[in-house]
Amino acid sequence: MCVSHETICKSLFIQTRGVLREELKKHLRTRRMFRQAKSHKTGRRGQIADAISIRERPAEIEDRAIPGHWEGDLVIGSGNSAIATVVECHSRFTVLCKVGSKNAAIVVQSLTTQMKKLPRHVLKSLTWDRGQELSAHKTFTMATDMAVYFCDPRSPWQRGTNENTNGLLRQYFPKGSGLAMYTQSQLNAIAAKLNARPRKTLGFRTPAQVFNEALR
Repeated sequence: MCVSHETICKSLFIQTRGVLREELKKHLRTRRMFRQAKSHKTGRRGQIADAISIRERPAEIEDRAIPGHWEGDLVIGSGNSAIATVVECHSRFTVLCKVGSKNAAIVVQSLTTQMKKLPRHVLKSLTWDRGQELSAHKTFTMATDMAVYFCDPRSPWQRGTNENTNGLLRQYFPKGSGLAMYTQSQLNAIAAKLNARPRKTLGFRTPAQVFNEALR
């Protein structure tokens, strides 16, 4: 008999009228007490000068067949700390970037430094959320030659590869924890662990294996 992960999760979350018992919660990767949708603050999001909409992306990006197209966002921690996460859509290969703050110039500088360590032929485009942290996207494009596209407001599913990866990263960066303490070397080590994890969607190969094939 085969039982899907969704069936297992549902059976756990209906324990004691929706309250997950403490001993069961400890065995879940996310350790959440309830399953619930995220709320997203809008504020000034969406007001980015000369932003190119995701609707203008070439169709070839949608099916993840061609390497070199990335999705990114910030993972937020306590004390207004953050880490930039960038995921290559074809391989699910993840790059983590230490950022000193959510200031646009600082975020772009960190992204530029880390992305330029990779070969140019796998740097084709970057799709980002509507956060002001990438309002200096033109500077990033000039430095990396990567086109930048922005999702529609309050539409995180439009960069689903990055959203799923950020969910996995919460295993290493629990919500409410501070992120400022991590060095770039430590972030590289965590990214390496994630990139060495076999994925069902990749035929149980690792993101690192698939990405290395793209590099060759």
